[in-house]
Amino acid sequence: MDIKVAVFDDNKALRDSLQYLISAKPGFAIAGIYPDGNNVLEHLKQDPADVVLMDIDMPGLNGIDATALIKNQFPLINVLILTAYDDSAKVFAALQSGATGYILKKTPPAKILQAITEINEGGAPMNASIARKVLEFFSEKKNSIKNEYELSPREKDVLACLVNGDSYKMIAAACFISMGTVQSHITNIYKKLQVNSKSEAVIKALREHLVSNAYNVAGKP
Repeated sequence: MDIKVAVFDDNKALRDSLQYLISAKPGFAIAGIYPDGNNVLEHLKQDPADVVLMDIDMPGLNGIDATALIKNQFPLINVLILTAYDDSAKVFAALQSGATGYILKKTPPAKILQAITEINEGGAPMNASIARKVLEFFSEKKNSIKNEYELSPREKDVLACLVNGDSYKMIAAACFISMGTVQSHITNIYKKLQVNSKSEAVIKALREHLVSNAYNVAGKP
């Protein structure tokens, strides 16, 4: 049975190349080709895929947030990041969002097909440089870093909920506050941490140990 592949990338030339590469190879089939991550769930519901090739920097919904949506709604779909970015923050953010593999756009075509096959068979393909960054991250000392961001106790509660993957509604319920107050706290958290998205806030919280992994908002074990 063919491996059905969906491609999300804003570069038309690359989309065309990937469509030709995948369609021409026996054992592979194109499920869909899309220029951005908008309506990602609708696309995959209409045209199911086994593997998603996901760019990171796209207009509208970026690839990291789109990956999180996919894994939440379609956990059996394997997401393979295909991007030009190799910085540690984006690598870790992509893996945190649920991506199973991460390769760079400079990867030779044959290697891209190999990565698609590998991830479909349960592997986690990565370029050597990406794998090294992941190893370096997990080999870093895990000493707690002093919180210099002046987060309030309630902001720490909300940040802990973000790390746990809670929705705004869940955060409001856990902290006994309104949705509007949740949004206000999150805006303040982004400003204090100097980040622009949930994924960036979660990365900083984890790397700098701003909240405990077992952080308990409601006071329950």
